Amino acid sequence: MDQPELQRAGLWAKPLWNLAGTACLAVGALGLVLPVLPTTPFLLLAAGCYLRGSARMHRWMMTNRLFGARLAAYRAGQGVPARTKVAAIASLWLGIGISAGLLVETPAIRIMLLAIGAAVTVHLVMLPAMRSTSG
Repeated sequence: MDQPELQRAGLWAKPLWNLAGTACLAVGALGLVLPVLPTTPFLLLAAGCYLRGSARMHRWMMTNRLFGARLAAYRAGQGVPARTKVAAIASLWLGIGISAGLLVETPAIRIMLLAIGAAVTVHLVMLPAMRSTSG
């Protein structure tokens, strides 16, 4: 790509990061009231998206009275609540199970989904667990 094409492509990057951040934030906010839906992973995704899309929105998330403490605890290496880890792993395998078992017919893609699920599960299990009853 030449320079003008790169500049045009860059025009869409920040709005797309902000859109993805807002979608993740909405799902994370739902997780505050729905006991099965994990909150912290979606808030982390939202913060990462906003970090690339909007410094103002990232700053707002990190200082928000509902979300900021969770994000700060994770960034400080304190981990995520154990309940969140369990819900995230259950949601992960429910989605992968439905996808690999019912929606995907190609064996290679099924294997790839299972490998990704295993890797994410290992990552989640290895995260330190906070002693907390909130998700």
